[in-house]
Amino acid sequence: MADAFDHCEELVRAGDKDRFLATLFAPQKYRRALYALYAFNLEVSRTRELAREPMPGEIRLQWWRDVLAGTGRGEVEAHPVAAALRDVVVRYRLPPRTLVDLIDARSFDLYDEPMASLSYLVRYAMHTSSALIDLAARILCDGREPGTGDLARHAGIAYAIAGLLRALPIHAARGQLYLPAELMQRYGAQSSDVFSGNATIELRAVLAELRLRARHDLGAARGLLNEMPPAVAPALLPVALVRPALDRMERRGYRPFDPGEIPQWRRQWVLWRAARGGLRKAF
Repeated sequence: MADAFDHCEELVRAGDKDRFLATLFAPQKYRRALYALYAFNLEVSRTRELAREPMPGEIRLQWWRDVLAGTGRGEVEAHPVAAALRDVVVRYRLPPRTLVDLIDARSFDLYDEPMASLSYLVRYAMHTSSALIDLAARILCDGREPGTGDLARHAGIAYAIAGLLRALPIHAARGQLYLPAELMQRYGAQSSDVFSGNATIELRAVLAELRLRARHDLGAARGLLNEMPPAVAPALLPVALVRPALDRMERRGYRPFDPGEIPQWRRQWVLWRAARGGLRKAF
């Protein structure tokens, strides 16, 4: 089992640097469990990349549902992330329904259907990003209910929207459209412009609307920080990167299809400052 957790740590270190660094600010005794949770999230979120086609992707997601249902014990023990996750679910009493909902939400990623509405996008964010924050908070509270549901919900929505905006060129290149169809219609933006990388005025209006929503949820999360148990702060540290990302997108000359990334050294500095100076200033 030790090797399974080591594998999870290396997977997160390579594939989710922000959460890897944020976990370094958690007490040592919780880090391996957090890495197992985040490694599971990586495995599920990369399903489209690994499976290529919807049907193999659905089979892969169903395998993870079966893991949580307790079936396929031999296969689970042979899969380091699954083995570590099962251990963490039991040890910290993580609600399997939340994990299954996360898997179900990721089914959307397998297809090229557009995100129907802003409310649908918000639900997607709640079942993925918000759920992950809430589960991490539960680990940091030794399996107890952390009482951070609303905080995790708003923080996760802000984090997810900022992440999807950053990933716009990646999704556009493979024919995926996470921009809500209702917003596209409202502003007269065309999906063909997204897929051709044409940042029209109409498309920029859609992106501005989504940034506004992300800022709204980030502000709502900031207002709930006083009710947060201090122990759960490491679960929320990655959200400190949302405001710098949105600020970067609103600079003059911003190119949605060639956004550039915040340099790694600055991302690390933002996380360190948030961990030492408090999340309120970061949010």
